[in-house]
Amino acid sequence: MSSSDIFIGETIGTAILILLGGGVCAAVTLKASKARNAGWLAITFGWGFAVLTAVYTTAPLSGAHLNPAVTLALAIKDGDWSNVPVYWAGQLLGAMIGAALVWTAYYGQFQAHLTDREIVGGPGAQATTAKAVEAQEKGAGPVLGVFSTGPEVRVAWQNLATEIIGTIVLVLAVLTQGLNDKGNGLGTLGALITALVVVSIGLSLGGPTGYAINPARDLGPRIVHALLPLPNKGGSDWGYAWVPVVGPLIGGAIAAGIYNVAFA
Repeated sequence: MSSSDIFIGETIGTAILILLGGGVCAAVTLKASKARNAGWLAITFGWGFAVLTAVYTTAPLSGAHLNPAVTLALAIKDGDWSNVPVYWAGQLLGAMIGAALVWTAYYGQFQAHLTDREIVGGPGAQATTAKAVEAQEKGAGPVLGVFSTGPEVRVAWQNLATEIIGTIVLVLAVLTQGLNDKGNGLGTLGALITALVVVSIGLSLGGPTGYAINPARDLGPRIVHALLPLPNKGGSDWGYAWVPVVGPLIGGAIAAGIYNVAFA
């Protein structure tokens, strides 16, 4: 795979991942959406299908890492670091493009949601949801969850540990079951296995932090949230932003170490 193939594949694949994954979060969250309040099952399966679609689309180009933690783990496993910056650059750019596309697709819903006084509070509000108030007090705006993750209970070490544990499960599944014949990315059957593992992680370990398990998935959309001209959007919670970046990278490195010791 050439550097251009890798960059293009990771950009397109991660954009699809975030478009569909962030899209289900928008569908469940925003007031004027037909899927509002569809619940956690919809979100977890939506993200699983997002992974499946993104991997099948771009695996022939780049191997469909779509996650800096997976790229890091493969570099540790194989000892080849030459393409890591290209993978990471494509993943971050793709995540930002995907988040911008979610905003475009749900533009009217974002406007309606963020100008509704019952959602954002302010003068003339009949009621303000406790969740919105709590989130804004912590530095997270009322729709940040469409773009990025956040903890239900803000305990830094526990939030970090949750992301590490979830990523270890994901990356071990990729390394042991998901790789193609060349071992440099996800294969056809591996894409299905990985998608199901993502659903499992979401159902079992997603409750505490929203299971980023992917630094680009969280950081790229958070940057877009900070840049978008959304009314009453609130903060982007940069005080928490390091957790879903550092945690998955640590988890990916640990998973690669486990693989090299136990499976290689």
